[in-house]
Amino acid sequence: MLALTVTLLLAALAFAAPEGEPAARPTGAAAGLLGLAAAISVGLGAIGTAWAQSRIGAAAAGAIAERPEIGGLMLVFLALPETMIILGFLVAFFVIGKI
Repeated sequence: MLALTVTLLLAALAFAAPEGEPAARPTGAAAGLLGLAAAISVGLGAIGTAWAQSRIGAAAAGAIAERPEIGGLMLVFLALPETMIILGFLVAFFVIGKI
C-alpha cells in the first residue's frame, strides 16, 4: 500500500506542468478523440442506467403488487441507477474542460 501511495505521488510530480506555464491544449485529432470520449461516457452511462432501471422497475412492480407498503423503498432503488448517468455527465464535463 505504501509503494502504491509513493508511486502515485511521484507520478503526480513527474507529470505536473511547471509553475507559471499554461497547460497545453489538445489540437487536431486529440481534441476530437476527447470529444468522442465525452460522448461515449454519457452514452454508455445512459444505456447502463436505462438497462438497470428496466430490470429494477419490473421487479419493483411485482414486489409492490405483493406488499404495497414497500413502495417508498422501491423508489429509492429506482433512483440509485441515476448515479451512473450523473457520473457520466461529470466525466464528460471534465473531459470537455481539457479541450
